Amino acid sequence: MEFKDKVVIVTGGVLGIGKCIVDMFQKEGAHVCVIDILENDYFQGDIGDKQVLETFCQKIIDDYGQVDYIINNATPLFKGIDTCTYEEFQYALSVGVTAPFYLVKLLKNNLNKGASIVNISSSRDRMSQPQSESYTAAKGAIASLTHSLATSLQGKARVNSISPGWIDTQDKEYRGSDASQHLVKRVGKVEDIAHMVLFLCSDKAGFITGENICIDGGMTKLMIYHDDHGWLFNEEMRK
Repeated sequence: MEFKDKVVIVTGGVLGIGKCIVDMFQKEGAHVCVIDILENDYFQGDIGDKQVLETFCQKIIDDYGQVDYIINNATPLFKGIDTCTYEEFQYALSVGVTAPFYLVKLLKNNLNKGASIVNISSSRDRMSQPQSESYTAAKGAIASLTHSLATSLQGKARVNSISPGWIDTQDKEYRGSDASQHLVKRVGKVEDIAHMVLFLCSDKAGFITGENICIDGGMTKLMIYHDDHGWLFNEEMRK
C-alpha cells in the first residue's frame, strides 16, 4: 500500500469528486485532512478566508508535522458577468486560485520527500458557456498556477493539474445526446478523476510535473454542429 500512513490534504472533500478522492486515499491507509465549508471529521472552514487557512495549516503541522500530498479541489463560485458582483468575482478567485497558492506557501517547508500537489481545474479552462466568468476565470488561473508552482518547487514537489469535463456527482444515468457528445459515449464518473489523482501522487508518475491532464471523455475534441450528435442550436441563447 503505497499511500499507507501518508498525509493527504483535500480541500472541498465532503461531496462529489473530493469525497471520492478522500475515500480512495483512506482505503489505501492514508491520513486524510479535509477542509470544507460543510461539516466533516477534520476541519470545517472557508478556504476563501486567510485566517482559516492559517489555522488549518497549523493544525496539520501540530497533528502530523509533515505533508505528502495536497489536493486543491474546492469549487469556486459559479456566476456570470450579468449577475456576478465585484466582491463575488474576487471571492471566486480567493477560493479557486489564492487559497491553493497560499495553502502550498504555508506548507512548502513541511512537504515530505516525494511530495505531490494536484490542482483540480476544469475543461472550462479551454472552453466556455455564457454566464460562467467567475468559475472559468478561476479554473483557467489554477491551470496556469500549476506549471508555475512546478517550476518553483522543482526538486521539492511535483505539481500537476487535472481538468475534468462533465462529471456526474449524483449517480445519474445519462443517455442520448448527453452521452453521445462524448467520444467514449458516456458522462464521466467521480472515480475517473480520483484514479488520476492517486496516479499522479504515486511513484509511477515520478517523471510527470507541470502538466495539465484533461479527462473529459473526448468531449472537447468533438466538433458539434446544429442537428449533429442529437444537438439543436437554440437561437435564444445568443440574445
